[in-house]
Amino acid sequence: MGGDFAPAEIVAGARRAVDEWGLEVLLVGVPERLGDPGGLEVVACSEVIEMGDDPAASVRRKKDSSLVRAAELVRDGRASAMVSAGNTGATMASALLRMGRLPGVVRPCIATPLPNPGTTPTLLVDAGANAECTAEMLGQFAQMAAAVVRTHYGVDRPRVGLLSIGEEPSKGTPLVKEAHHLLSSLEGFEFAGNVEGRDLIPSPVDVVVTDGFTGNVALKTLEGALNFVFSTVLAAIDTDESTRAAGRVLLAPLGPTVARLTPENQGGAMLLGLKGICVISHGSSNATAIMNALRVAAEMDREGVVTTLRDTIRPDQKE
Repeated sequence: MGGDFAPAEIVAGARRAVDEWGLEVLLVGVPERLGDPGGLEVVACSEVIEMGDDPAASVRRKKDSSLVRAAELVRDGRASAMVSAGNTGATMASALLRMGRLPGVVRPCIATPLPNPGTTPTLLVDAGANAECTAEMLGQFAQMAAAVVRTHYGVDRPRVGLLSIGEEPSKGTPLVKEAHHLLSSLEGFEFAGNVEGRDLIPSPVDVVVTDGFTGNVALKTLEGALNFVFSTVLAAIDTDESTRAAGRVLLAPLGPTVARLTPENQGGAMLLGLKGICVISHGSSNATAIMNALRVAAEMDREGVVTTLRDTIRPDQKE
């Protein structure tokens, strides 16, 4: 029920995930608002947490909302994962309150894959779950993201970079300096030191760790810049017949790179640190984005990511 193009594009993406990926998908929504479910099973609810609703209050008040019911399906074992393009804060709150945190996890975090042409994506973590963080939280974010990179992307020893305003260890806020010292002492990955905003795409590391405020600003900046570049290039190509002719020649070799850089092909962000799987798709997700988000959720389940994270974060690792 959530997202700019819900429910039609959500249903269409779910249907495509069934047809193209062979997944089993449950739709959770208000039947009279859902329309044609495309032959998919519908778990009915009576409420919807809208995009402008307060996340935590709405989750507690709207107990029969689609987000809460979806999280309960995972908690109760009726579903392997939940996927939503709706209210991000409410999605996180629903998943946290209904599924619960893994033992030892201080705070769950959002890991967003950034396309890295020629190699595996780079995980940006935290991409918006926690506006204020401690160094211990950043350390856990790095450990969880590195574990996902090993499991999901097959990188034996992930390289982790800390987002800062300079490569030198002395650069950055007190939080960044403290986190730098902590990350250099943790096991399970290779700490590559500080990285800067220019190192996000393409990136020399497999994980970029930062606080949720900075991460979300960086992510939205990248999205805006890529949209500007794509729209500018397309407008230039469509100037006259000569540029259109040139475009017909260039678009074919540029196509694969554009496809890798298009957010809808990345599959959504992963909420790490919970006892269940939750994938958060962009609010402007179309059917392709939803299909890919469902694919990522299924892959996380098949790869046993939750078990991997449980083994990675020990219960004695507390703030």
